[in-house]
Amino acid sequence: MTRDLLETPVGPDDHYLGPADAPVVLIEYGDFECPHCGRAYAAVREVLEAMGDDVRFIFRNFPLIEKHPHAQAAAEAAEAVAAHGGNDAYWDMHDILFTNQDALEPDDLLSYAESVGVDHLAVASDLSTGAMAARVRQDLDGGLRSGVDGTPAFFVNGRRFAGDWSDPGSFAAALRAAARIGAR
Repeated sequence: MTRDLLETPVGPDDHYLGPADAPVVLIEYGDFECPHCGRAYAAVREVLEAMGDDVRFIFRNFPLIEKHPHAQAAAEAAEAVAAHGGNDAYWDMHDILFTNQDALEPDDLLSYAESVGVDHLAVASDLSTGAMAARVRQDLDGGLRSGVDGTPAFFVNGRRFAGDWSDPGSFAAALRAAARIGAR
């Protein structure tokens, strides 16, 4: 049975772009090493630019470690950057990880952390101790409870999005329609 409702509501642990009162909340469960997520990254950036303050975007970790051996470490590094540098540093790291999907070795991750202004030694410590593993697992578990079984997986205003995310124009139109439906 496929579930189409988001089981884990938006909360204070989520990383976000856009206003809290946006009419559309777009949540992506993604994997920093997944090539499909890399394509979705580009599409989402266009959609966010087109929709402005009408959308709040949240990214949640869903590393597919069987297929992507660097995904878990990349997710933990992003969470470590957030813990030490805040939401803005997280998004800078998020962008760097997606634009460098072919370079996710530990040294790369530490270099990226430093480039966004976060102490790479603090991130190295978090990676070596697994300090962020539970945070990544929290996202993964929420995705599993919501029926996520691959990446990217999108939810729009709490419902699974089954449309075409690969075309930014169509994706934005679907999100605008969701905003109109939600306003009724």
